[in-house]
Amino acid sequence: MSRATAAEKARRLNHARQVLERVDHLPDAAERLVRDCGISARQAYRDLRHARRLRAPMPVPDATIAFTVKLSRGLVRALRAHARATGLSLSEIVSRAVSRLLARSGGRG
Repeated sequence: MSRATAAEKARRLNHARQVLERVDHLPDAAERLVRDCGISARQAYRDLRHARRLRAPMPVPDATIAFTVKLSRGLVRALRAHARATGLSLSEIVSRAVSRLLARSGGRG
């Protein structure tokens, strides 16, 4: 079985929040998630526990695609060092930097 994407997880947790608002009995809520989302009972209980802690619906992120660029060796080394130091992924670092650049230049960001 493949792993759920971030968007799928967010949608499932938002659905779990909605189910918890309508169903009082936890086993009934888990059964509903199993049926609606096609997940195991174990995962349904995990999602329900997580959904209980949410104060608001989770934002559903845009789908991501692979985008290949060529960067200098030194810049890649610096990016990797920054990623290690911050615990962020290379994709997250580049996404944030490009978003800021586009926002400053009046582009979409």
